[in-house]
Amino acid sequence: MLRVHRTNRRAGFSLIELLIVVAIILVIAAIAIPSFLKSKARANEASAVAALRVIATTQVSYQSTYGQGFAPSLDALGPPSGGAEPSTSAADLIDSVLASGIKSGYSFVYNAIDTDSDGSVDAYTVNANPVAPGQTGDRYFYVDQTNVVRFNLTGPAGTTDDPVPTR
Repeated sequence: MLRVHRTNRRAGFSLIELLIVVAIILVIAAIAIPSFLKSKARANEASAVAALRVIATTQVSYQSTYGQGFAPSLDALGPPSGGAEPSTSAADLIDSVLASGIKSGYSFVYNAIDTDSDGSVDAYTVNANPVAPGQTGDRYFYVDQTNVVRFNLTGPAGTTDDPVPTR
């Protein structure tokens, strides 16, 4: 006669094995999450620099199209409402998100300057500041009518700060 031995062993993992797997996953997450957040901040910074370059380029288009100097505000570079035709108050040169002044974790502060008091904007400055410094970005950026994007690590950037390196 053939004897069959049965064991009471169940297939599966023990509690210790499951705890070890969970611990390994937590260690990997603890390493990966700070790197992800830092890369997200770097992406926000790259987006802010690109947006400042777009603003500087569209200012030249605005000036040549309307012949009255630079735009008086970011809104003036944005799209018109209700399907209206582009005009000096809504030139449709930048998207509505950038025209609102906040994009990709950065706040864009536009300052129009009338240097000779003739009513047209002769110069402008734009500061891009992180909404939550250290989280949405570490660097502060600046551009003016010279089209040179500059940065500062400690506070709002200005004309005396270093230019952002180009590739």
